[in-house]
Amino acid sequence: MQKRIYWNDGWKFKETYENQMRETAYQDDAWEDVRLPHTCKETPFHYFDESSYQMVCCYRKHFFALEEWKDQTVIVTFEGIAHEAQVFLNGERIGEHHCGYTAFSIDISKKLRIGAENVLTVRVDSRENLNIPPFGYVIDYMTYGGIYREAYVDLKNETYLADIFLHSEIPKGQKPDAKLISEIEIKNSGKTDEKKEFLIRQSIRERGTENYRQIGESRVASDRKLSFPVPDIKLWDLENPLLYEVKTELLQNGNVLDENITLFGFRTAVFLQDGFYLNGKKVKLRGLNRHQSYPYVGYAMPESMQKRDADILKNELGVNAVRTSHYPQSRHFVERCDELGLLVFTEIPGWQHIGDEIWKKQAVENVKDMVEQYRNHPSVILWGVRINESGDDDAFYRETNRVAHELDPTRQTGGVRAHKKSSLLEDVYTYNDFSHNGTNHGCEKKSAVTSDNSKPYLISEYNGHMYPTKSYDWEEHRVWHAMRHVNVLDAVAGEADIAGSFGWCMFDYNTHKDFGSGDRICYHGVMDMFRNPKLAAAVYMCQQEKEPVLEISSSMDIGEHPGCNRGTIWIFTNADSVRMYKNDRFLKEYTASDSPYKNLSHGPIAVDDFIGDAIEKEEDFKPEQARKVKYILNAAARYGLSDLPKGVYLAALKLILMYHMKPTDAVALYNRYIGDWGGTSTSYRFEAVKNGKVVKVVRKEPVTSMHLSAEPDHQNLTERNTYEAAEIRIRALDQNDNIVSFYQEPVVLSTEGPIAIIGPEIISLQGGMGGTYVRTTGEEGVGILKIKAAQMEEQRILFEVKNDRK
Repeated sequence: MQKRIYWNDGWKFKETYENQMRETAYQDDAWEDVRLPHTCKETPFHYFDESSYQMVCCYRKHFFALEEWKDQTVIVTFEGIAHEAQVFLNGERIGEHHCGYTAFSIDISKKLRIGAENVLTVRVDSRENLNIPPFGYVIDYMTYGGIYREAYVDLKNETYLADIFLHSEIPKGQKPDAKLISEIEIKNSGKTDEKKEFLIRQSIRERGTENYRQIGESRVASDRKLSFPVPDIKLWDLENPLLYEVKTELLQNGNVLDENITLFGFRTAVFLQDGFYLNGKKVKLRGLNRHQSYPYVGYAMPESMQKRDADILKNELGVNAVRTSHYPQSRHFVERCDELGLLVFTEIPGWQHIGDEIWKKQAVENVKDMVEQYRNHPSVILWGVRINESGDDDAFYRETNRVAHELDPTRQTGGVRAHKKSSLLEDVYTYNDFSHNGTNHGCEKKSAVTSDNSKPYLISEYNGHMYPTKSYDWEEHRVWHAMRHVNVLDAVAGEADIAGSFGWCMFDYNTHKDFGSGDRICYHGVMDMFRNPKLAAAVYMCQQEKEPVLEISSSMDIGEHPGCNRGTIWIFTNADSVRMYKNDRFLKEYTASDSPYKNLSHGPIAVDDFIGDAIEKEEDFKPEQARKVKYILNAAARYGLSDLPKGVYLAALKLILMYHMKPTDAVALYNRYIGDWGGTSTSYRFEAVKNGKVVKVVRKEPVTSMHLSAEPDHQNLTERNTYEAAEIRIRALDQNDNIVSFYQEPVVLSTEGPIAIIGPEIISLQGGMGGTYVRTTGEEGVGILKIKAAQMEEQRILFEVKNDRK
């Protein structure tokens, strides 16, 4: 029977490598003690040289091989080492791996010194001149280095279940019966490899329930495809992502040699000419691209933070899909997508460049590893088997497609390109559509892009570099950024034959000198690097129904705008209606139907009335006169004097001719009802109404006080297989909990107890937002994070830290 031992503690690390370091007797006492996941070099938030993490470094682990390990299969697995690894046991080279984004395993049984100390040494090469994907030319993301995912050892019998691939057949009409198909690989690590007969027994239960029910058993040789009926299944879908635990037992002569429990979901997922279908129902994919990076530590974050990103995508941003740009990502992230009902488009490592034949051979190997490692996840719906944005190479891509289809005939392939009418060897034409410039249609027609209109079509990227936006950019810039996302989403929603789209991207990320804003950051995200939402995030949040959303695109400070004209102010909400008040005077109630974006469930709504009935009640005007004055003043507030609609001039002429009004009257009226100069502070209140109830309120008024908001994603930290980490979003807010968008002051962080800060202890907020991470240190107790900033009270966050090591 299998026993798993996690090897995430007790590693020695050095930023250099020499051949003698692999030897058992080498003295590493003075080396740094590290825990996995680990980055070979922590980096600043921005303005650093990417060469700092490019090195050949060394990790060493001393361990004792117990007598009970004798006659067992001992397999060590590394889930991610960036980017090329050579592994030595007691000085002898036992394995290597040439991809920083897939896991690899090594059987060390025959090389162990049983009953004695052993030393495992890992040479890690994170240089970007390696002849492996994604390297070979420039790359628009940093690649980092180190043993940045977890490691573990599996103890098995000599004969064991090496691999299980589960898939299903579900009759049309979504009947409750299905067939579970298992492709099983059995290995023997002993001296003999003769074919023996075994018994395979499978049982199933809904995840979290108590009892398994046996679905079948069969006598097999070493490898076999089995099929057992499973009655009364429940389908995995977006709203109810039901998972089953499938237990597979390997028996011989009545003895259980090995047991495997695989999480699985029954569902059908297929791209057709007119879109994507999940369980026979058409679903428009609305997603974002995700990098797996974090401030300071690059790729090296544990399970909790990997799952956190999936939670943000599904529950906060409200998307239904994610693309793992541009490489396979942590199994923890994909497992959480399984649990949440978040669809995944994953792809092999690469960015535009195709290398030589050795390079291509490794890319094909990456396809194999990706498919075999992720094919049991119901959330995965598409294999990306083309190097992102690369040119055509038919021989190469015939092979990547062949391998993917051979290893998983149940899923389709896609290949992300940035050019039209390219050679189409994949099942789905996936294309980065950057045609939108802010004023034109949000996307191109399918027929204008794909080389085969009969095949499915999917937009894999949009926006991003077309309009980089920082959280502290001026207000119009942030609004235009949001509206570009609106324009594309609305356009795609109106195209029945486009399966969906993935915006670029979820959050800002560090990049190389050739890209970004000169500070080694690409400000392409709808969130900042700490996952604080920019205004554009509200565009996606509004498309879900579970949490009420109300965001106003303006601070209502006229001096922030050219000519003191606020321009168009947008209401982002998923409510039925929004009531607007000025100084507690009701102005107007806006409904969802007022949005000009008719293809979205909840499009943004333009504010077009800053006056309400004030002119009618406070001025001695005739009804028609009051109506025209209100129209002119609202137009001036929205468009400014230099860009007024033609109807304004006609209305003004009628006021002069019919009511003998003068231009000086307009100035006085504007100052009184729009400009708000010199009087008491103007307060705007917006109330989101859902099912007749006010579900959220936003107030906009001049800032009179500020306070720090520090929100941890969770406060109960439990060490299990490795250290635990928590994310803390830090924001400067005004008295109404609005972000103070131009607060850029330092924030001082400190800790007490069994937690430590990841990154620096002094940070600066950007756009009134920032963040930090804390990690456990191996001890139990109460940890305290203290956060200080000028003008605001200190914040203290308590963390309960426990140790639940197995």
